[in-house]
Amino acid sequence: MDVKIEQSWKERLSSEWDKDYFVRLTDFVRQEYRTKQIFPPASKIFAAFDACPFEQVKVVILGQDPYHDVGQANGLCFSVAPGIPMPPSLVNIFKEIRDDIGTPIPENGDLSRWAKQGVLLLNATLTVEAHRAASHQGRGWEEFTDEVIMRLANDRQGLVFMLWGSYAIKKGAFIDRNKHLVLTSPHPSPLSAYRGFLGNKHFSKANQYLASQGKEQIKW
Repeated sequence: MDVKIEQSWKERLSSEWDKDYFVRLTDFVRQEYRTKQIFPPASKIFAAFDACPFEQVKVVILGQDPYHDVGQANGLCFSVAPGIPMPPSLVNIFKEIRDDIGTPIPENGDLSRWAKQGVLLLNATLTVEAHRAASHQGRGWEEFTDEVIMRLANDRQGLVFMLWGSYAIKKGAFIDRNKHLVLTSPHPSPLSAYRGFLGNKHFSKANQYLASQGKEQIKW
């Protein structure tokens, strides 16, 4: 199967493209886009990969589901395009960055500038039906993104994984803590942020670790 994804990822994940689960997933997703309103736009399903080639990844932030309201999802977890109001979780992320390292809250929620610096903004499920949260879970995306995390964890060294909330923490449970920095906390959602996301200092910890690995720090 010819999957339109950035070349380094296409090669790294080549074993997945013709597996039964991925063929079924592709058939399902194509049918959904033909018959329903699905987010993100089809051209942006693999935007996180296209913006951050395999060897350039320094940090992985793991989300669960794309945003499901009109105009929000752009293929990068937690990110929204300029002009789109920032969802509450993203506001809390920016609050934590401000309190952790002093960076002012930006005017928009476009995180593509992080992706260009080596932050893979990966959702566990890459598509969703409009106004139906989690509607594409259990269709195969999770198996695909498990393989993505496995490849990074096994084939790279000295990465930072930010796992927020029980879902992400469980998904990244296998990552070797001796080989990578794994940062965990509650989710930035308003329902849980005050139970330990705010104050987790993940952004300064990530940069300290990157510096210790001889890597350029992220301009959060």
